[in-house]
Amino acid sequence: MSDTKSVLPYGSWPSPIEADDAARGDALLEWVGFLGDDVCWTEVLPEEDGSSGLMRRTADGVEEVLPPGWDVRTRVIEYGGRPWLALSGRAADGLVFTHGPDQRLHRWRPGSDPVPLSPPGAWPGELRYADFAVHGDEIWCLRETVADDTARTARRHLVAIPLDGSAAEDPSRVRELAATHHFMTGPRIEPGGDRVAWLGWDHPDMPWDTTRLMVAAVLPDGTLGAPAVRMGGEGEAVTQADWATDGSGTLYAVSDPDGWWNVHAVDRDGGTRSLCPRPEEFGEALWRIGLRWCLPLVDGTLAVIHGVGERRLGILGADGVLADFATPATEWHFAATDGRRIAAVASSPGRRRTVVLADPADGSVRTVRAPSSEGRSLPSDVPAPDADGAASYARRPAPDAYATTPYRRTYRGDDGEPVHVHVYPPHHPEFTGPDDELPPYLVLAHGGPTSRSHLVLNQEISYFTSRGIGVVDVQYGGSTGYGRAYRERLRHRWGLTDVQDCATAARGLIAEGLADPDRIAIRGGSAGGWTAVASIAAEPGLYRAAAVYYPVLDPVSWREETHDFESRYLDGLIGPWPAAADRYAHQSPLREADRIRTPFVLLQGLDDTVCPPAQAERLLQRIDPDTVPYRCLTFEGEGHGFRRSATVAASLRAELRLYADALGFTPATAPSCSPS
Repeated sequence: MSDTKSVLPYGSWPSPIEADDAARGDALLEWVGFLGDDVCWTEVLPEEDGSSGLMRRTADGVEEVLPPGWDVRTRVIEYGGRPWLALSGRAADGLVFTHGPDQRLHRWRPGSDPVPLSPPGAWPGELRYADFAVHGDEIWCLRETVADDTARTARRHLVAIPLDGSAAEDPSRVRELAATHHFMTGPRIEPGGDRVAWLGWDHPDMPWDTTRLMVAAVLPDGTLGAPAVRMGGEGEAVTQADWATDGSGTLYAVSDPDGWWNVHAVDRDGGTRSLCPRPEEFGEALWRIGLRWCLPLVDGTLAVIHGVGERRLGILGADGVLADFATPATEWHFAATDGRRIAAVASSPGRRRTVVLADPADGSVRTVRAPSSEGRSLPSDVPAPDADGAASYARRPAPDAYATTPYRRTYRGDDGEPVHVHVYPPHHPEFTGPDDELPPYLVLAHGGPTSRSHLVLNQEISYFTSRGIGVVDVQYGGSTGYGRAYRERLRHRWGLTDVQDCATAARGLIAEGLADPDRIAIRGGSAGGWTAVASIAAEPGLYRAAAVYYPVLDPVSWREETHDFESRYLDGLIGPWPAAADRYAHQSPLREADRIRTPFVLLQGLDDTVCPPAQAERLLQRIDPDTVPYRCLTFEGEGHGFRRSATVAASLRAELRLYADALGFTPATAPSCSPS
């Protein structure tokens, strides 16, 4: 390739990253663990209707562990949880897992088909299982009993299920162990089996508001003694707990009594001490049951995942010294340990999600499952683009070579509060924009809203930046990763703080001369969809287009339509109902929806129980199609968060078409240049 770049208008650069590539390029790798010596993980298979296969690497490459047709996935609290567990350190003993279609617990042994361990649910309800532990000849876990197909009514228990399969036909064989709270995590059993710990919380709290760490003795007959609170309480959220491996009886808890999720030791007598107090997060919001960020190792150290606005892997010694692995990875997820090594999903600004194995003994980090398209090249039999950008391609680098280099930036709002953002500038190795033109930018509002996004190589973002469209990913007030005070900037101000912070980010880019003030769009899904719609209503002169994915829009009706886990979420985001009815009316994106003039595309799964299609329909009822150009695409079989590659690709194509029309550019005619 020449070092001289061709000049083409922003938005019109020919890109090899097509919508289909972006849809399948970033494999969704989750729930890492060990099966014997093998590192295993779940992987969403978009070409198989979004089912989750349990995968492992062998000498012959990556393969599915289970026979064909099994979907390793639990729907506990709708967002899911840890869906599988190896029964011992020996692969021959097999594993237990929840099967997606029926949500029953199954056992699998090598060389055989899985067999059910739990009884079937009674439709329209379900019995769901997650977050497992082995105790003798039983599996102890969280069971969720859902009473209806909307998951609006649910109960939760810690239960014991026989490993011999006798409960599959006889529900009386399932023993209920505890039901201390409306919501609970699965059990953590002390080495030796004397005690068990779990987390619990009740409405109206969410697990990042207030939780309690519960501990109970395991009695000789396998029942539990009276549970006691060991940590947590009003205004404190314990987000993880695990026992030390040395038999000391120490319980490690990740909690935030000082405003940051730090690691604490909880002694047998109930005393607590912070092991590495610092203004960093050693945990995340507990959106999924069974997540871990602090892993006790057999040598008495702790593997910890920590940082501010990012997560790095380190080893925390008994002396409080924290030493990070020398690796460029800036995000670590779904960590697991065999006591000596740490397996996880890692990523960075230069690399997409990867399953890795870290060894503290030598500091090594080895790739187990590389990104699916890493190292692929484009076809070599087509000519290079000419000066006009007429698109035909010579041999090109792998698609990741077209990814931009993102960076962090902090702007200040009118109130002086910081607004943290990730900036993804337009980038193409062969094209640049005219000197007298500034690029269009997409403002990205993440979901949650009590969540964050990650500064990593992202194929969906590359789909836009490689065409000459910048992206600014806003970690608006309310986002996690920056301590409780930043997280609570959104308390009772959803629809206000998030909207203001997104506008601050856009105007910051404009003030720095990085973005065209007349070509700003906004996109977001779920809670980010709320922010996108509220933004085009509040800032009609700033945003020229919006992409809205499966949004929540009408807070009053959403309280009654959404699932149990989030049914009281708005108490913290807006206020308790009906005492705060005025705020519900004022902060709803629908309040001034009839004033919206910004063109948008709305994308909705018809099986969504978190943000049901009725939410999107209420927006469209208030929009005059003769005044506001919009498209609405609905997808059967899709829930909250699209899993099928065809759905994701269709959505991206609809977005690009919208931005081209609204922001004034002509996308390049797609050449036959998709990665092989």
